[in-house]
Amino acid sequence: MDAVWGDNVAQNIAFYAIAIPMVVAALRVVTTKNVVHAALYLVVVLLGVAAQFIVLGAEFIAATQVLVYVGAIVVLLLFGVMLTRARLGHDAEVDNEPAQRLAGGLVAVVLFALMTFAVFDQWQDVTLPEERYQSVAVVSDSIFSTYLVPFEATSVLLLAALIGAIVLARRD
Repeated sequence: MDAVWGDNVAQNIAFYAIAIPMVVAALRVVTTKNVVHAALYLVVVLLGVAAQFIVLGAEFIAATQVLVYVGAIVVLLLFGVMLTRARLGHDAEVDNEPAQRLAGGLVAVVLFALMTFAVFDQWQDVTLPEERYQSVAVVSDSIFSTYLVPFEATSVLLLAALIGAIVLARRD
């Protein structure tokens, strides 16, 4: 039993207590027919990710997750949905045939199996270092030195998404 749970039983219980609602909400994101509901389920998933970071002891990353993804991107998504006047509920033009749903589910199962195999194949002998603490100064130095180009590319991508939402909203 100790080999399964390890030394951090409370941390493992917290992980699963957060992960189960996240998985349910993630499934609802892709299965609900209402776009606004899907966005709200996405908020639950992203908040769960932030909670997982807190369980791992990365409070700064959790706060960044909440500010950037939950606060900014989901609000941008909701504004985009509302401004584009997307149809809510059943839409015959968008709904897939049962054969297409079956093919999509089969592709999802195959992709999940491949990713699971890749993760276990690559990381089966890897042990993580015990030191997990990183200060905010180390993270900020990494963002503004090593990862400056991806950081700026992300901001340009968010700006392009905002401009795209405005262009789609003004099409009429």
